[in-house]
Amino acid sequence: MSLKILIVEDEPTLARLLSYNLSQDGYEIAVADHGAEGLQLALRQPFDLIILDIMLPGMNGFEVLKRLRQEGQKTPVIVLTARNAEEEVVQGLKYGADDYITKPFGVAELLARVSAVLRRSTNGKFEAPAAAGNVISVGELTIYPDKYEVTISGELIPLRPKEFEVLLYLLEHPGIVVTRDNLMNIVWGFDYIGGQRTVDVHVSSLRKKLELGQKSVQIESIRGVGYKLVIPKGLPSSK
Repeated sequence: MSLKILIVEDEPTLARLLSYNLSQDGYEIAVADHGAEGLQLALRQPFDLIILDIMLPGMNGFEVLKRLRQEGQKTPVIVLTARNAEEEVVQGLKYGADDYITKPFGVAELLARVSAVLRRSTNGKFEAPAAAGNVISVGELTIYPDKYEVTISGELIPLRPKEFEVLLYLLEHPGIVVTRDNLMNIVWGFDYIGGQRTVDVHVSSLRKKLELGQKSVQIESIRGVGYKLVIPKGLPSSK
């Protein structure tokens, strides 16, 4: 069965480009050219991914994304932003976007971004079993790298894909100061054009989620440098 993608884009030429290339790659496509229409479609029927432009007539992309998350909609969202618009990227991530694409973009980049997000999150319809030897435990915290899942005392903690990747990298380097530049290169890639604020936003959100009911690990800020993951002494851990 084809995966379903909703495109919310008011520029007809770009909407056709997105629709054509994604359908050629085997996806089933629906298109909305207004924010309110896209919101209603997303709430009325299930999609595996939403590609959401920020600059939309009427209800803009930020408001659509905010409303989706308020309604409990967990469908992965890739936002389309203007090049060098770091504020748009940061705001979109705060509202719950999973990734972003800056305009203009190439078809190869589009398909790669879509594929990567869908691999990480299939909206609960498919879960790859974790390999028995590929689980990391630190006190009450358990990380399943193959499933992009984290639990605290058995309770699933909802992390965005990049939050998970930041946590996993810090866990693989406990007690070591990791610079923001290093995190950007490892987690976002060397071709990432956003600023360091994106890293700070993800770490801040990650901290809040990890603080809910566990004392296993702490992420310390090293002013002007980056972050360090601290595991309290005597805490059992395994990989």
